[in-house]
Amino acid sequence: MSIERQETKQRMSRIVKHNGTIYLCGQVAADATKDITEQTQTMLDKVDELLHRAGSDRKHILSATIYVKDMSYFADMNTVWDAWVPEGYAPARACVAAKMAREALLVEISVIAVEK
Repeated sequence: MSIERQETKQRMSRIVKHNGTIYLCGQVAADATKDITEQTQTMLDKVDELLHRAGSDRKHILSATIYVKDMSYFADMNTVWDAWVPEGYAPARACVAAKMAREALLVEISVIAVEK
């Protein structure tokens, strides 16, 4: 039983792989000064990049947990999310309001996927 950790630092690894399952650390926007739609899109772009690096893609996501700073952003975040998720491949998902690590962040996501 091997565990592979990629981009490991003191606090976390960006990618952890175990028995064909891929765990991504929480991903946030590339630019926290942008609005919720752009923060959501750039956050999902980072997920795409990490999944590709780990040997997977968005069609292989099992579960996603989305943290939104305020539920007033829920509809706009979902517009970006719905366009990003391939039809017929929606993962199990939870979305909760949460205090963010930095004030400017509006959204964060944690993803579990499987290898292709």
